Amino acid sequence: MIGFIGGGKMAEALIKGIIAQGNRNIFVSEIVADRQHYLETTYGIKTTASNKNVAATCSTLILAVKPQDMATVLDEIAQTITADKTVVSIAAALTLEFFQQRLKTQKIVRVMPNTPVLVQEGMTALAFSDDYPDHDKAIIQKLFTSVGHVVVLPEEQMNAIAALSGSGPAFITLFVEALIAAGVHMGLADEQATQAAIQTVIGTAALLRTGMTPGQLRMMVASPNGTTVEGLKVFDEQGLQKLVNAALQASLKRADELGCK
Repeated sequence: MIGFIGGGKMAEALIKGIIAQGNRNIFVSEIVADRQHYLETTYGIKTTASNKNVAATCSTLILAVKPQDMATVLDEIAQTITADKTVVSIAAALTLEFFQQRLKTQKIVRVMPNTPVLVQEGMTALAFSDDYPDHDKAIIQKLFTSVGHVVVLPEEQMNAIAALSGSGPAFITLFVEALIAAGVHMGLADEQATQAAIQTVIGTAALLRTGMTPGQLRMMVASPNGTTVEGLKVFDEQGLQKLVNAALQASLKRADELGCK
């Protein structure tokens, strides 16, 4: 049985994806009664207010609580976590060592999902503890492919992926807002500019998903001496790549600062 401690939006996205894979053997602890009722009636799963009950019952436990609440939760459930159980954390700042020091099991997985998992289009990074059995890793990978794409990384690269794909949706939406504002400035109605910008991003992503590289697509769009080339020159002159590098480095630095052992 798969257990969740915390029944918030990220947990719900995973629950939805796991059920779509054909598994309803899910048990969730959630302290808000209305949220419990919603999860039970919407997904036909079992819920409780007891973290200990879920931890004792389930062989795979997904910790979907805020990082600042994690130590308290671990103190509560530690005695029920035996060596055969797998513990999966989606609290980005907390290291594998943080859990290994507090739990009897060495089967720990650190997970960095991003916000698009809410619509099953996520990018999720997994870091397994050193002693995690190789033959069991595919089980965890399958859970997270239910909400998008998965990459397995060494733990030392988790903060980098947090900066790129974790913070990336915020950076992309900032660019989309800039496109919309520029479109309105050129005379488009806000609704028209918004629709055009969002669909352009969606369509571009779909083309890139076919295997076309960003460079190939850019060359396809940018005819020599055409309108696109003039716009690209401005991005180059203003140092877009340098700006993006600086933004991700700032995010990476903060992720390193927040890392808890």
